Amino acid sequence: MPLSPPTSPVTSAPVTGAPVATGPPGGGPPGGPADAAVHPGPVLPGPVHPGAVHTGPVPASPGPAPARAHRPAASTAGTPAGRAMTVPPEPFRRAVETLHGILEGPPLRPELDLEEMPAPQRLAPYAAALSGNVYRDDDTEVAMGRLIVLYDPEGRSGWTGGFRIVAYIRADLEPEIAADELIGSVAWSWLLEALEPVGYAGESGTVTRAVSESFGDKSGEPSTTELELRASWSPTGEDLAGHVLAWCEVMCITAGLPPAGVGSLPDRPRGGTG
Repeated sequence: MPLSPPTSPVTSAPVTGAPVATGPPGGGPPGGPADAAVHPGPVLPGPVHPGAVHTGPVPASPGPAPARAHRPAASTAGTPAGRAMTVPPEPFRRAVETLHGILEGPPLRPELDLEEMPAPQRLAPYAAALSGNVYRDDDTEVAMGRLIVLYDPEGRSGWTGGFRIVAYIRADLEPEIAADELIGSVAWSWLLEALEPVGYAGESGTVTRAVSESFGDKSGEPSTTELELRASWSPTGEDLAGHVLAWCEVMCITAGLPPAGVGSLPDRPRGGTG
């Protein structure tokens, strides 16, 4: 699908491969939500941790944008005036090319919609990000997710190599699945099984199940259950395509879709997004 140039603060580095400032957002003490995304821990970026992602408009560039203008070879975003432009390291440039190759290629699944999104600006020197949504046949959204690729040429404590991947998935659960007390460990096993063929290390994360009940004028509406998975891991190689595909697969499975290559299962009742 066509890509649009990402929007982010002037000091951020979107998927274009521009460097970003390191350290906790706003100069706060280490150990906050953003810091937890870089170092393995239970708290990872997601909509419930808005402080970990900074987005905003970027002033429009003068004149018509050239083809693939969202991927310049070098950028001064976040660079003080007078400092030379910085070319991202080759491993990160290849990672960005991999993400764009997936976005520009044929759809992975008809129910899945992937887009480029602004990357967090202070989790690592270089970052890129994707967002994903899963829809039913009636265009009802049943799952969404975010995937952030972090790169630090010097590595970090707890990382294997220079890359770290941070993933977030939220999905509506079917009633019979939501009632399973083991759904948290089952969802985590889905992720590890999807990552097994591509290689991973230092995995960390949480799985949360949230039940929404309606009262008052909405008392007639059925209860709904959402599952939220937050995870981070280090790829054991530099080819990230398999890791993106694993995230997409888990996002679809948690939404109740059959694994890729398996025929559709009979439709079952599902609660709507609360």
